[in-house]
Amino acid sequence: MKSTNYSRIADRYDRNQYRVEEVKVDADLREYMVHQSQSEYAVLDLSCGTGLYLEKQMGGFTDFPVTWHGLDASEKMLEKAKERVKTASLIQGFAENMPYDSESFHFISNNYAFHHYDHKEQVLNEIERVLKKGGIYKLHNIAIHDMPKWWVYQYFPAAYYEDQKRYWTKEVLYQELSLRGLTVKLTVNYRMEQIRVADYLSFAENRDISVLTLLSDQDYQQGIERMCYEVAAAPEKTIVTDFAELFCIAEKNQ
Repeated sequence: MKSTNYSRIADRYDRNQYRVEEVKVDADLREYMVHQSQSEYAVLDLSCGTGLYLEKQMGGFTDFPVTWHGLDASEKMLEKAKERVKTASLIQGFAENMPYDSESFHFISNNYAFHHYDHKEQVLNEIERVLKKGGIYKLHNIAIHDMPKWWVYQYFPAAYYEDQKRYWTKEVLYQELSLRGLTVKLTVNYRMEQIRVADYLSFAENRDISVLTLLSDQDYQQGIERMCYEVAAAPEKTIVTDFAELFCIAEKNQ
């Protein structure tokens, strides 16, 4: 399985407006805190990247006593995160071998990252280990098996092949979490819509979408050239695309 080198895209990662704008105050984290009675909450953003999630939560949970933590494998991404969230504890490390004591966290958030892990079973073992009893692991990702007509796959067909190797199906994810004694609730939100190709050309050209970094330059250039040709020939050209988001809430049994 190929791996994205985030050191190469760290400087342009936050240029994607959708990536920045979609981050909201975490309703699941708030629900957890409202129904718990802790003197202090320990929250880990696993594979925290440039700190977008942490920044939003730290501003949205000032009414709760929280210690914020971030772990990421990329030093370059962490450099960006340290500029953004100066009071969080940010550590370079790997999800397969987390530098934390057992039962350290009440809540672990894991956004758009699980497909990057080479040893997913070991990552789940570590999550179960560092999660407190009654704690929550929340995974948020795209559900590639439910979105074969995504615009990225239409213009870059090799990307779907790469993603099939990187992503577990929702059935496998549910089973593997359950095998580790976690109570799992998993949902997939799906939408199909018509988009204007010209509105997405800049995202393809930025090449910050991780799967585009895995393509050969030939496959990538073919997709870019096709998009550019279609936009030049018909600036208002639209296509039908689909998109599916997976939300998984897994509670560690008491």
